[in-house]
Amino acid sequence: MLEPSHNDELPPIPGKRYFTIGEVSELCAVKPHVLRYWEQEFPQLNPVKRRGNRRYYQRQDVLMIRQIRGLLYDQGFTIGGARLRLTTGEPKDDTQQYKQMIRQMIAELEDVLVMLKA
Repeated sequence: MLEPSHNDELPPIPGKRYFTIGEVSELCAVKPHVLRYWEQEFPQLNPVKRRGNRRYYQRQDVLMIRQIRGLLYDQGFTIGGARLRLTTGEPKDDTQQYKQMIRQMIAELEDVLVMLKA
């Protein structure tokens, strides 16, 4: 999800059921044409369309747009990378496994160094 610092930069989401594209644009700091483009690229975005094809976004759509914005603008993901991240979720934390592998490599390199010095 978004890091807390990103939420501080954006205005709070009002407690209403539907938002127009203009309201979402202001709430997420993203231009309306970008929102329309993201609808084509991210299947998770599916605003309700009523009266003359006007878009009405719900709260979960606004949260998703903020998450997409964070991935693209703040974390530097490509559209494809952001789409993949949203469908697969957060990467799992393999820190301990990597630390163990690094320790093992260091030990092996130290052994090689000892053999070279001999």
